[in-house]
Amino acid sequence: MTQLIVNTAFGVIIGAGLLIIGLPNPVLWGILSALLRFVPYVGALISAVLPIALAAAVEPGWSMVAWTAGLYVVVEALTGQVVEPLLYGNSTGLSPFSVVVAAIFWSWLWGPVGLILSTPLTLCLVVMGRHVKRLEFLDVMLGDRPPLTLTEALYQRILAGDADEAQDHAELILKDRSLGTYYDEIVVKAMQLAASDAKRGIIDREQLERVSSTIKVLVRGLDTYKDEKPSPRKSETVSADRPLDLPPEPDPRNVPRADTVLPGAWVEKSPIVMCIAARGPLDEATSVILAQLLEKHGFSCRLVTYDEVSREKIETLDTANVAIVCISCLDIGGSPAHLRYLIQRLRHRLLQGVQIIVGIWPSEDAAQRDDAARTAIGASALAASLEGTVTQCVQTAIKTADSEAPPPAARP
Repeated sequence: MTQLIVNTAFGVIIGAGLLIIGLPNPVLWGILSALLRFVPYVGALISAVLPIALAAAVEPGWSMVAWTAGLYVVVEALTGQVVEPLLYGNSTGLSPFSVVVAAIFWSWLWGPVGLILSTPLTLCLVVMGRHVKRLEFLDVMLGDRPPLTLTEALYQRILAGDADEAQDHAELILKDRSLGTYYDEIVVKAMQLAASDAKRGIIDREQLERVSSTIKVLVRGLDTYKDEKPSPRKSETVSADRPLDLPPEPDPRNVPRADTVLPGAWVEKSPIVMCIAARGPLDEATSVILAQLLEKHGFSCRLVTYDEVSREKIETLDTANVAIVCISCLDIGGSPAHLRYLIQRLRHRLLQGVQIIVGIWPSEDAAQRDDAARTAIGASALAASLEGTVTQCVQTAIKTADSEAPPPAARP
């Protein structure tokens, strides 16, 4: 179908051009050019022979011949070297560059037969590269898919400590994603790649700290974004029926969603959400991300490191006006004993009724989210995503406001 459309357009352009040039029977030559172009590579050249010969016969000079030959050369060059590689590349999974290179290579190897079979032969190599691990380089070299996923591209930048490139990468993605979705789908998974590489010894402690610090810089750079899916931008020109002295219309991205608006009773009491990082090397960075998202939904947050809730320092922890505790754990690392004892220390320090939400991201095991696992570590609730944690906090705020109970205070 694509080839039929391309060849038909080729014939229409040739016929219209010959009509302008003044060659007799331009419709006939346009139809002939469209039909002969189904012959691979040489069909267009054959279709140009008769019109050029006719142009030489009907005019004593060489101007009509030159215009006719030039028309065929230009249109065929654009169609064969620009239009077809783009269209056929998108339809077969080949990159436009590989379509051109494949035609040169196979025609050099097998002559006219290789020229005709160049695209299907190259496509076979790409398919093999997508399904055979050792031949994956063929898909990277010849295919039209990007060699790195969005997560891998971000990981590459944060591993190099390039916060500027990471923010530029983020701003492109945030054009059609909310901030929370970007963190869940891209940033947390990139940090999970770093944690996995650290376990296998591929990156050292210094590189892991660089990843953590770069993530924090990236989060600060994205602080101006709302945690809402962007809406299409309106034209910035002022319409004629709108007076210039009126205030500008509110940006719909800045209007909070109804399901994330905190109750007035909660806001008046100004309770605090304490964001605690677990003991993992990247948990502090995830805690910073969570605190930013919670603040964008109206919560007051306090960041606490794992060292501040250790056995030696837990008694000095400031728990004044804390209503919710969120523990960030990027990688549970097998046994959750440290989480269980951490929650026990917090329960002893906080008043009864304080909600403790544990976020384990990304949680692939459904058992980590069931009631038995929650009871085992002593948490009030488990969350498998940053957005899920924000939702849990909003629901807790609504329940607390409905009960009209004052926010828990610190133990004396």
